[in-house]
Amino acid sequence: MRSIWSGAISFGLVVIPVKLYAATEQRDITFRQVHREDGGRIQFRRFCTLDGEEIPYADVAKGYELPTGDMVVLTDEDLAELPLVTAHRIEVLQFAPSAQVESIYANKSYYTEPDPTGARAYVLFRDALAKSGKVAVAKVALRQREALAALRVREGVITLETLLWPDEVRKPDFSFLDEDIEVRSQELKMAASLIDTMTEDFDPDQFHDSYREALEAVVQAKIEGNDIVRPAGAEAPAPRSQPADLTEILRASVAALKSGRGTADDEPADSGPGTPARAARTRRKASA
Repeated sequence: MRSIWSGAISFGLVVIPVKLYAATEQRDITFRQVHREDGGRIQFRRFCTLDGEEIPYADVAKGYELPTGDMVVLTDEDLAELPLVTAHRIEVLQFAPSAQVESIYANKSYYTEPDPTGARAYVLFRDALAKSGKVAVAKVALRQREALAALRVREGVITLETLLWPDEVRKPDFSFLDEDIEVRSQELKMAASLIDTMTEDFDPDQFHDSYREALEAVVQAKIEGNDIVRPAGAEAPAPRSQPADLTEILRASVAALKSGRGTADDEPADSGPGTPARAARTRRKASA
């Protein structure tokens, strides 16, 4: 894993130097927007709505639009002057019972790793936090934004969980909450009995993403059936044995599209990379 942030946990007078690592990752298959006819990538360009000119990224600024339609343009200097007291510090503000930090506030989770010089202090804080049964409520600045956070212990590691601010959590406003809906005691007992019957220890490994697996199967079938389009100008990859793992296949395909160093291939677009026919043609070209 690659660290995304380095700083220190500030706990009273104790300072524990740590690094942050993303604790989760999205495993969804990502797609490119392409031209249906030839597989060419669709690009989006930045245009000014007033003069119609394409604007380079260096000239793009942040703007806050007023109700009148007027725009407040902020410069890098304006943003640099904003106070970020916790810029390189995870500042513990208080400790609270774990149940009080509700899951609806959860945003994103990170692992913390201690610097070798702070390993002993890290373990001391970790063990004390785990024994307390509480979470440490803290502030931290990530990517130039200050966030509320909770420190917990998971599998021997102090995790940092960024939290939403209170005004970012919507209040439930549904009409049925004001209705007097009667639930009979016998129905409540039967519902409780059903819950008890279905109760078991949570094992996340028994669940899987059926949709993603089905989507991978669709992509795999197209690859095996040579239903592949090579956009004009994309360089054909060097002959290699086709990897059995779909993730490796997709990674190789993305790398080939990103390279864009060669000229258009004369061969039919439905000749897939790594197929025997393509390998044979490559050998014939090399011998010629």
